[in-house]
Amino acid sequence: MSDSTSGVLAIDCGQSGISWSISGAGPGFLGGSGAGIDTGRPVEPQIAERVRAILDDTGARPGVLACGSPGLDRPDAEAMLGALRHTSVDRVALAHHSTTSYLGALGNAQGVVIACDTGVVTLAVGADEVARVDGWGWLAGDSGSAYWIGRNALEAALQGYDGRRQSTVLTEMFADDFEDLELAYLELQTDPDRVARVASYAVKVDEAAATDPVARNILDKAAAHLSEAVIAAAHRVELGRHEPPVVCALGKTFTSCRIKDRFVEFLAMNWPSFELSKPRGDALNGAALLADLDEGPLSSRVYRAFR
Repeated sequence: MSDSTSGVLAIDCGQSGISWSISGAGPGFLGGSGAGIDTGRPVEPQIAERVRAILDDTGARPGVLACGSPGLDRPDAEAMLGALRHTSVDRVALAHHSTTSYLGALGNAQGVVIACDTGVVTLAVGADEVARVDGWGWLAGDSGSAYWIGRNALEAALQGYDGRRQSTVLTEMFADDFEDLELAYLELQTDPDRVARVASYAVKVDEAAATDPVARNILDKAAAHLSEAVIAAAHRVELGRHEPPVVCALGKTFTSCRIKDRFVEFLAMNWPSFELSKPRGDALNGAALLADLDEGPLSSRVYRAFR
């Protein structure tokens, strides 16, 4: 790579994985992915560690770090820049994952973006205001997320095992993964990757829904939670009063046809002519836009520092 300091390192962080790209730092395109971050610990040091690893592995010397992540609600941009001393980075732009998801999907246009993977967060942007709904983490929120689905599936499986509710194939599904189902909760509680691990069961719940009413009920409730978040966010910024707002849905959870279909059906109950909009890009695209974001409602949610 060139010795000149240029380009933007964009990073999209999640609890299950991260993706990154470097643009403008030399010929060609650099990009990759890696393990997720732990929102139970300070996020900024984890990101700084990943940045240093990326720079070491690629030899690139970007001047700007633009990063979106859960846990960056009020990030300390100055501390992040300090953690990257002796690197090429001399400017940072940090934002919560909801902001970068929105920018990737809709840019600076008005509308609502819901991003649902391990966790879930919804952001609505009106003419002058921004409203965030949920994204409160696995302990206090993230209703309808992959973690929420996995957690509810585990509860249903154990209740079925106890005989407290109807039989469900989810009990067998979890029994196949644990040597002793009665010890599953202890194994999960002590697993440092428990959030991502529980969230990973969302895919299996989606598969089980083809034959199991308990699994279908969990997915339908997830879709209801997600649609409620969109409606609440839209109303808070005065969108959707007279016509459906532009709504984009991002994230692997929406690859479930049942969740996506139910989500649209629930929104159509509120807005009869509602149609889901196709996003322009993803949260990584949105992270790259942080570096030179124009003035607007979202600009106040970007935290910057420079040398």
